[in-house]
This record gives sequence, C-alpha cells and structure tokens, in this order.
Amino acid sequence: MTAGPAAGGGRWISVAPERLSRWIASFAGRHGAIEAVVLPDLVRLDAADGAVAECHMPFPPLRPSRDGEGDGGHEDEPRLPPPAAALVAHVRHERTVGVLLARLGGHAAGVFTGARLVTGKVGSRQVHGRSAAGGWSQQRFARRRDKQSAEALGAAADVAARVLLPRLADLEAVVLGGDRRSIDEIRRDRRLAPLFALETGPFLTVPDPRRAVLEGAPALFRAVRIRLIDP
Repeated sequence: MTAGPAAGGGRWISVAPERLSRWIASFAGRHGAIEAVVLPDLVRLDAADGAVAECHMPFPPLRPSRDGEGDGGHEDEPRLPPPAAALVAHVRHERTVGVLLARLGGHAAGVFTGARLVTGKVGSRQVHGRSAAGGWSQQRFARRRDKQSAEALGAAADVAARVLLPRLADLEAVVLGGDRRSIDEIRRDRRLAPLFALETGPFLTVPDPRRAVLEGAPALFRAVRIRLIDP
C-alpha cells in the first residue's frame, strides 16, 4: 500500500485487490458505519463521522457481482454492504489484460491473466543523448538521434504486434506505460489500432521497461486508488 497527498485536499493511498475487503472493514471500524455510493468510475464510502473514501476502481464501470461474490462470505473475511462487496468482487476478477510499456531505448509487451504473466517480451535499442556540440556536428548528431529514436519505437511497435495482436480476442483491456511521448509515437502504427481501442487507465509511469518492471505492472494497474478525506 502506497500513499501521497491529493490535489484539492486529502491524501491518496493504493490498495491491492486482495487487501481491499479488510481495508474497507478497517475504515468502517475507525470512522463508523459507512454508506456506499456507486458512481461511474468510483465507489464513495461516506462514514458516520464525516470521513470519505473515494475508491477509484480499475477497469470501470463497476462489474456486477454474483450472489455472495466478494461479500465477505469466507470465514476469514468481513461482511460488507452490497456496493462495497461489489467493488471487492470487481477488483478481484481475473481479467486478461495486455500491457505495453515504452521509453526511448526500451520497451516491453505482455499479456496477463490476473497478476500472472502469460506471455511477454522485453527489448532495447540504443538511443544517444543530446549533444552539446554546435554547428554541423550538432545537426548530424540530431539526425542520427532521430533515426535511432524512430528505429527504437518501430521495434517497440513490432514487439507489441507480435505479443499482443495474436491474443486480441482474449484481451479485456490494454494498459499503457513508460513515456507518454513514446507511446504517442507508437499510436501512429496502424497495425496497433485495435489494441489502442482497448486502452484503459491508469497510465503507468515506470522506469526503463526491463523484465522485472513488466512483471510488476499488475501491482500498479490492478490496485484501487483511494482518496481519503478526513472529517
């Protein structure tokens, strides 16, 4: 679970799906009985003492829960009011999700079922930094760097096509990350239009996409971001 200040007041925390049920019960224990309000992309928990928890769900809108699903029916879990139970069921649902991460010089694409990486590929291309030289030397260096950048992003698009397109029919969503400028350049590849049509947030601001970064992506895109506002 991570935390940080929220613009406009309160603070953000991030809660893993497996911990959400107990977190909601703990919130109610600290602040009193809760009333849950379902909105298009979040569930707001209003506590008796005036505290508010805005639970921004991944993969909105809220997925309807089946009878008993996510309601604390297990002996070791608390029982929650229906909207909160539906939220827990929604975030625990195992989706098949495509992930594309790209930065200049590095890229990764993978298909996840829940938090499990089913298939993935990571690659890198050399892209030189900017030159401090002037005149013709600087212009030649800039042209060389532009060529390297185009080749690196082309390689990232190729990997996305090889890894994600064959699983397109199975994908429920596609999550993007890395550097927004790099991703926007990759959007120009017409082969990938069906993937970008499945795009959902959040955008994952991650470092160079190595294997460990790709494998850690579900902890980011499956988590529930909660804005806490104290009474």
